[in-house]
Amino acid sequence: GYIPPEYARQGVYSTKSDVFSFGVLLLQIISGKRLSMLCGINENLSILEHAYELWKGGKGVEFVDSSLDDTNSPCKLMRCLEIALLCVQENPNDRPSMLQVSSMLKNETTNRNTPKKPAFSKQVDEIGIELLSTTQLEKCSACDLSFSEVVAR
Repeated sequence: GYIPPEYARQGVYSTKSDVFSFGVLLLQIISGKRLSMLCGINENLSILEHAYELWKGGKGVEFVDSSLDDTNSPCKLMRCLEIALLCVQENPNDRPSMLQVSSMLKNETTNRNTPKKPAFSKQVDEIGIELLSTTQLEKCSACDLSFSEVVAR
């Protein structure tokens, strides 16, 4: 769940891979939910998709764990949610660097881009193309090679 899509699909690792993992961890902290939990009305969304859908609908507060106290500064957790969503975007070029993430977390006035759909989304994107889901990743390879499953004897 912490592995970025470019590494899972093509074995490409970059500095943006750590950003993706950080975003996933931040979403887990904010929600108080484990990565393996399914969320949403029909419990058919990953934690990444659920966070994005709530944020996009202006209901990000519903994603936040009720045990987190945000009464002194009500916008901090929403800002963290938006930053986390920037970190888990599909395209590594759309993700901020860790230096930018640190700056955004420290400085409330830092301009932020609008997050796009998160990686591994099963939802249909804006142009109608279904993105690869994690179950499809087990059955395909980006370079037409097969994956081997290692099984202990």
